[in-house]
Formats: sequence, structure tokens, C-alpha cells
Amino acid sequence: MSDIPFFALFLAVPLAIVFATRRIAIAGKVGAIVLCYAAGLLLGLSGLLPDAADGPRTTLSEVSLAFALPLLLFSVDLRAWGRIAGKATASMFCAVVAVSFVATLLFFWLQTRGVTDAEQFSAMAVGMYTGGVANLAAMKVALTIPDDRFLLFATVDTVVGGVYLLFMLTIAKSVFSYVLPPFDESTSSKSDAAPTLADGSGGAVLGPALLVLVFAGVCVGLALALAPSFRFAQFEIAVIVLLTTFGLIASLIPWIRANTFSEPIGMFLIYAFTFSVAASLDLSALVGADLTIVLFVIMATVGTVLIHAVFCSLMRVDVETFIVTSVAALLSPAFVPMIVERLRNPALLMSGISVGILGFAIGNYLGISLALILAR
Repeated sequence: MSDIPFFALFLAVPLAIVFATRRIAIAGKVGAIVLCYAAGLLLGLSGLLPDAADGPRTTLSEVSLAFALPLLLFSVDLRAWGRIAGKATASMFCAVVAVSFVATLLFFWLQTRGVTDAEQFSAMAVGMYTGGVANLAAMKVALTIPDDRFLLFATVDTVVGGVYLLFMLTIAKSVFSYVLPPFDESTSSKSDAAPTLADGSGGAVLGPALLVLVFAGVCVGLALALAPSFRFAQFEIAVIVLLTTFGLIASLIPWIRANTFSEPIGMFLIYAFTFSVAASLDLSALVGADLTIVLFVIMATVGTVLIHAVFCSLMRVDVETFIVTSVAALLSPAFVPMIVERLRNPALLMSGISVGILGFAIGNYLGISLALILAR
């Protein structure tokens, strides 16, 4: 079967949702990101997608994210980022301490449940919740974790992570606002609505839109070409670092930063990424899973988020910075644009990606070190 219908589906649904948010009041209030995630979940859980859709879905999610990152960074105001970077770094430090503390406690709980080599699960939790899947894979190799154990953890985490992301996209800000201060809007150019592709007509739209797409394509091409030369970092990490770097360099060019079409195009690609990722969730993967490991992942996720929030409250980190850095740590920088759009706070984009990359950098060292300490 041709992949074209699947590509069309994964693009058409987000496009329809964007139009709906601009014409239907209630859809506009809910937001395109939440609707794309919900639509993807419904599609994935319905069982209607055939296995043949997995390839196009994965390809589209990877390509859309690769182009979206530089497009969104083209309009970043580095001066605004500099004013809030300290809070984001402090929040990431809190997240790292929180996951290390929770993983250590859960290690002893696993031992009481008779789980052998329990430090492997603690290491996977630390790696996953500081750098994402790339660091999780590194834990497997470094600690020679058996395939079945690794796959079980990854599968359960995919489902729990999906629920966590839905929570962060919907009610997290309202919940954590009770213990965390509001974001200081004087430090950013916070906006309530992104520009739209409807601004202008004909060539007035096509020319600038194609121009930023070409520049984004150059960034993607350079990142993919240069990433293998970074032998000290995993390929995925190197690509994100390079895309971020090239996007920021381009943002220093005034006429690129002033292009009003880079952000709406980038956000549409994030909508497509969101829909595609959500469509991959499969709750049936939990059927037959070891209940102890399911509880471990749930407690590791919930415990990390709650303790992270407590630490941020003590350090007076605002609620929006907390949410962005939490997602950057527990999921990866790839999900930061999604959260930033939901919060309508573009000033946090660079901070979220930066601390996510920091998590990539320290996650392997931290996870392996914790495993070696606990094993003794």
C-alpha cells in the first residue's frame, strides 16, 4: 500500500484542527495542541490504524520536528531568554535531584518485592527522566540490561508518559499554580496568539514562507551531515544540538528574525508532530506487563514531578518554567515546543531546549553512577 494516504492523514487532521480553532469558539479555547493530542490518542487507541501506517507516522514525526525546531528558533529573542535562563537552569537542577532521590527510594522498594538487579530500573528511570529515550538506550548498553527488561520499561513508560503529557497540556498549570508563583511577564514577549498564515495574500505569503522553509532545510541538512562527526555524543543528541545552534545563529540575522511566517509554519509542524506521536500510544501494551514494574514507572513519574514541584517552590521558580523544564527532563527537548505553544510563552522555548540538552549531557553519567552505587 502507498504511504501517501497516511502522510496525507497525519497532515490533514492537524490542518483541520487549526481551521477549527479559528472558526469555532470552544475549539479555540481548548487549543490546537490539546485537540491534536486528543485526536491522535483517539486514533491510536481505536485500532483503526494498520501496521503499515507506522513507517509514515514515524517519518513524519521526525521530519516535522527537525524542521520545526529551527523555524521556531528563528524568531527567538536571545535577550529575553537571557533574563529567564537562570530560573530554567535552577528548575532543571531540581528535576535532576528529584528523579535521583525517587529512583533511589524505589530501588529499595523493588528489593523488598524480590526484584533482582533492581539498580537497573533505577538507572533507566534516571536516564529516561533526564535525557529521554537516547539516554535510556545508553543505560541498556552500559549496564548490559536484558532486552526483555529494557523493552518492558520502555513500553510501560510510553503509556505512562502519554498520560503525563496530557496532564501537562491540560490542567497542570492550574494545579501547580497553588504552590508555584506565576511567570513574570515583564521578562518576556509573551503573546496570546501566534501569527497566522492568513496574514497577507498570494505572493506576499508564498515568498517569505518558502524562504524560511529553505533556511530551515539548510539547517536540517547541515545538522544531519555534521552530526556523525560528534563522536562523543549520540546521533540524536548531536542533531538537536546542531539544529538549535543553527536556528539561533539564523535568529541573529534581522531579516530572518523579522519573518512573521517562521513561527506559524513551525507551530503547524509541531501540531503534526503532536498528532503523530499521540497516535502511537497503545494501551494494549500494558496487558500482561509485570505489575511491579508498572507501579515502579508510575511512582517514578509522579514522585519526580511532585518533588520537583516542591523544590521549585522553595527556590521560587515560576509555574510555567517548572512545566517546561519538567517536560524537557521527563520526555525530551522534542516536546518543549508543544508545551511552549500551549503556555503561549515563546520566551521559554530556548530555555526548555537548553536544559533538555543539559539533561542529555548529564543523564548517562548520573544513571550509570547511581546504578554502580546502589549495586554496592
